[in-house]
Amino acid sequence: MSSEYRTGREGEFTYRGHTLDELQEMELDEVAELLPARMRRTIDRGLSVEHQKLLDDARESTAEETANEPLRTHLRDMPIIPEFVGLTFAVYNGQEFERVEVEPEMIGHYLGEFQLTRTSVEHGQAGIGATRSSKFVPLK
Repeated sequence: MSSEYRTGREGEFTYRGHTLDELQEMELDEVAELLPARMRRTIDRGLSVEHQKLLDDARESTAEETANEPLRTHLRDMPIIPEFVGLTFAVYNGQEFERVEVEPEMIGHYLGEFQLTRTSVEHGQAGIGATRSSKFVPLK
């Protein structure tokens, strides 16, 4: 568990000394002061048009209570802020959109961190025309 967030005595989530309710009531600039330096700089310099649109869509979906439909995005570099907690995003991994449900522990990370772009490779047996040494398969 990182030192950034903890579960309090009553089991309540806190991020750098603030509860989730306190974080959600804060303005974006106040939340930015609590985030790591790279994300703070991104917010201080101003979000891009695409990032701002995703933020507006997230606020709109929260207001309409349509959290069952995921917000589709290619923005893997969007910082996760307290307003996103409880929402579902469909993040593009280069091949397809995968669902990411935002939890309080994800605050201070990027959307792309929770959707891998590479899969693990599992090699099978050697095929026709393979060399003798590459055909060796251990018994264990």
